[in-house]
Amino acid sequence: MTEYPDPTDPAAFPLVERGGLEVEGRLVEASNTTLLCRVESDGLAARAVYKPVTGERPLWDFPDGTLAGREVATYLISETAELGRVPPTVLREGPFGEGMVQLWVETADDEPVRVCAPDEVPPGFRVVLRAVDETGDPVVLAHSADPAVAELAVLDVVVNNTDRKGGHLLSGVDGRIYGVDHGVCLHRDPKLRTVLWGWVGEPLPDGVVDKLRKLRWSLDHGLGESLAAHLTVAEREALVRRTDALLAAGVFPTPGDDWHAIPWPLF
Repeated sequence: MTEYPDPTDPAAFPLVERGGLEVEGRLVEASNTTLLCRVESDGLAARAVYKPVTGERPLWDFPDGTLAGREVATYLISETAELGRVPPTVLREGPFGEGMVQLWVETADDEPVRVCAPDEVPPGFRVVLRAVDETGDPVVLAHSADPAVAELAVLDVVVNNTDRKGGHLLSGVDGRIYGVDHGVCLHRDPKLRTVLWGWVGEPLPDGVVDKLRKLRWSLDHGLGESLAAHLTVAEREALVRRTDALLAAGVFPTPGDDWHAIPWPLF
């Protein structure tokens, strides 16, 4: 039995899509029912996160579809455009009914987002916010300048992520950085809240622009139909507008004035 395949391994997606699920425990800090499972199929075994739709708490501003469906939609967008890395994610039946199943990412100690003293910011990190802690000492919110983090920052803009906390970025033992927890994304109205504001106003990298163009083409050639199972017409139209606006601007956007641009808590 091969344990815990690489999330980028082609075998990982069919494993989470069709493998047998056995619940091992519950992640109690999650706001909705989030279960840690073991998934097995064809000689492969891995851990996976399973979020049954029946365990979702209703949100007044996300009345349509399901949070599980929005997680899958974000994965489809990321995977199609090769923009950022989201672990293989599917909507399928599980022990407690239909839900999102996502490959578990084994993590390293390196944290791509940190709150620390100003003189402890790691080299190359970008400072997003300066504040004081409960004792009055100065602290900063900073994140890695790794190109993989920059791509996830762009993905946040595209999917209108309203809850990109620091703990939603994972440094895998494979050296890659993954984004997870995309249940409150893809609203039709602007709601972007993220800790990844370190590139405000800077030009988008050429490679990212190419990926956005690929996404835009895909939305008119198949991806839009795939997203229809999870998003309303208005939400899909808003996704197209955000992609067009980002391509036209060619720069990382500036936070809006109509809502809090950074989620709380930060992690």
